[in-house]
Amino acid sequence: MRYEKSEAAFREAIRYIPGGVDSPVRAFGSVGGVPPFIERGEGAYLYDIDGNRYIDYVQSWGPLIFGHCDPEIEEAVISTAKKGLSFGAPTELETELAREIVTLFESIDRVRFVNSGTEAVMSAIRLARGATGRDDIIKFTGCYHGHSDSLLVQAGSGAATFGNPSSPGVPADLTRHTLLATYNDLQSVERCFEASEGIACVIIEPIAGNMGLVPAEEEFLQGLRALCDAHGALLIFDEVMSGFRASLRGAQGVTSVRPDLVTLGKVIGGGMPVGAFGGRAEIMAQLSPEGPVYQAGTLSGNPVAMAAGLASLRKLKSDPSIYVTLAERARKLTDGFAAAARAVELPMVTEVRGSMFGFFFTDRPVKNFEDAKRGDNELFKAFHHGMLERGIYLACSSYETGFISTAIDDAMIEETIRAAYETMQEIADSL
Repeated sequence: MRYEKSEAAFREAIRYIPGGVDSPVRAFGSVGGVPPFIERGEGAYLYDIDGNRYIDYVQSWGPLIFGHCDPEIEEAVISTAKKGLSFGAPTELETELAREIVTLFESIDRVRFVNSGTEAVMSAIRLARGATGRDDIIKFTGCYHGHSDSLLVQAGSGAATFGNPSSPGVPADLTRHTLLATYNDLQSVERCFEASEGIACVIIEPIAGNMGLVPAEEEFLQGLRALCDAHGALLIFDEVMSGFRASLRGAQGVTSVRPDLVTLGKVIGGGMPVGAFGGRAEIMAQLSPEGPVYQAGTLSGNPVAMAAGLASLRKLKSDPSIYVTLAERARKLTDGFAAAARAVELPMVTEVRGSMFGFFFTDRPVKNFEDAKRGDNELFKAFHHGMLERGIYLACSSYETGFISTAIDDAMIEETIRAAYETMQEIADSL
């Protein structure tokens, strides 16, 4: 692969944009090297400005379940954009997309649209605090819920972990209301409840996608539901990533547990900036203008994003077999990765949920962030670069999740597995 133009573009970007990127992971800091600068996408492929082509398993970090430039979504965007990009006033598209979501999610009676996953989570937590009259929240180490102040926390000390700021600029007075528990460890959650005078909510990715792909165990989710009910706290499922990815109903299509509030994003915008939060009618009624909890946004419910999301969801609803095919291909891919690793005696564990997949270079099960950190990041770096050189575009961090789109066919999966065999053999030979 040649990267001269991307290298020059990166140097130029650094002159004007912090780190040369508008979201930190894009800088390839976790794997080293220079990120390819993308010129266009088509179906399953990305093309960079040097003319290199890649099979894309990032899919804009999840939204593009039908791949790049899907004709029906593209047409919805173009026809809507011709009518105007934004109005700052109600449109029927908002209601239509809201109806689709409410119809599919048993736990959502009403929904409000925002512009990003971060905004959706921030608003849901404010609503939970307003509805309960409490300040403290519980989140899980390794779960990422956007970059709002209350959620940029790292572990403190003690049995019940009150969060400390994990970024300069975040006041300790805010993060002291965030308690950190261990994913898939109910006792750690119980300790948090015991340590707090009032928990407003527990927020969790029911299928974690930001420490690699790590699903919550069913008994653990059931335990969370019981604890929240016992203490009068709200349970929030952050399904920004898993919504319409793990199944047509997200994680709620694979668990019996129902949350009080849900956050969504990515697929519901079809590739356009979007977020949403929804829940039971009596909780959502606390939002302004009906209730006292304030939330607003000039571009919320943007018609172009609504049109793209509506086209995407209707395509998904029209053919339920899509999820079967996506899951089969995700499993075929990860089975191929695991077989390649075994062939050259490299450690690897894999996971699949619907069209989401993940892998770790470790020989131990991964149930939480501490387990994920035991993965061999040097092996991941070498694997990532080897695959990139062979035209396979994977997430540039071992703590991210991969995605299958309907544009990725069996032949592409087989090509990717062959590349994995070659790359892992190369790695093994160098050890």
